[in-house]
Amino acid sequence: MLRQVEGSKAVADTVAMCRPQVICAYPISPQTHIVEGLSALVKSESLRNCEFINVESEFAAMSVAIGASATGARTYTATASQGLLFMVEAVYNASGLGLPIVMTVANRAIGAPINIWNDHSDSMSQRDSGWIQLYAETNQEAADLHVQAFRIAEELSLPIMVCMDGFILTHAYERVDVPEQEQVDAYLPAYTPRQVLDPLNPVSIGAMVGPDAFTEVKYISHMKNLSALDVIPRAASQFQEIFGRSSGGLIRGYKLDGAQTVVIALGSVLGTIKDVVDEMVAADIPIGVLGIIAFRPFPTEAVRSALSKAKRVIVIEKAFQVGIGGIVIENVRASLRGSHIADYTLIAGLGGRPITKQSLATYLDRACKDAVDELTFLDLDQSLADSEIAREAGR
Repeated sequence: MLRQVEGSKAVADTVAMCRPQVICAYPISPQTHIVEGLSALVKSESLRNCEFINVESEFAAMSVAIGASATGARTYTATASQGLLFMVEAVYNASGLGLPIVMTVANRAIGAPINIWNDHSDSMSQRDSGWIQLYAETNQEAADLHVQAFRIAEELSLPIMVCMDGFILTHAYERVDVPEQEQVDAYLPAYTPRQVLDPLNPVSIGAMVGPDAFTEVKYISHMKNLSALDVIPRAASQFQEIFGRSSGGLIRGYKLDGAQTVVIALGSVLGTIKDVVDEMVAADIPIGVLGIIAFRPFPTEAVRSALSKAKRVIVIEKAFQVGIGGIVIENVRASLRGSHIADYTLIAGLGGRPITKQSLATYLDRACKDAVDELTFLDLDQSLADSEIAREAGR
């Protein structure tokens, strides 16, 4: 049903249609509206047979989610920023135990300094935690990815983070085709857990593993995660058959035919990038866009194929590794190995700084001429940064 709706509300309503049995909730901006919406649905009995559990912290939220999922319940939670960091110990336990928990990450910067606005530093910090990570470009895709996430997670028995940009998406009102219950039921089968804690048939999970088997456990986890590269596209194809729209998958190209320069990004910034690229293509500049939806596992082969005819790639990142540089670019380079494709990294939008069309167009115009550094910080106040560095150095 087409509705003009806040992104958080669209996600809450969609998650409810997936019939979760346990929702663990602790508020932290900008994801709070999602769990508030779900609590209202549970209270009004619009969402039945669901236990909504208010917990005392994000660590408790993930701990309860682990317990609920281990008993065979379809389980959901949401978090952001420092909240994700607070639950990290349990985040690794969830993936290590192979529990199909679905969690929304409303992307927000990590302090210090304190910052409540959007970038990708929170979810990127957990890229190696063993969770599948899917990134939404729009609120429509955010809603759709949650339906697919439950199916993918339960087929693989792996947890999934659905990442949507905080405030930019969570608090934006857009037209969203919110799924109908009949469609979701046709797409998402009843949950049949692979492992269930049952008092009548007691077993142990999460037992200690020593040096003699720890490598094998991690290898199995790695291979299981890689198997999502087959499951995710299949889930997207089946979604399109039932819902009548293309959503999800591993990657999505835009104006790649004949593109000598390809801009790569994740999340909502893709909309701004496409607007700039449209204007550049109209000016006969051969440039296209590649959106990465599935960042974990990283779709190396799909990216390699999409970039096979490019001369250069530009990766726009909303997080970075202090002391090294870009994060996404390191994964993209694995896809470029053996090629002669030039690559550039643009760090942009940190802490919610606007990524304007003007700044982006200026940078891309220079990058298409190979007239930029390997690593650039968009709209950096260089004089301010240099003066502070000099002050701290006592110069």
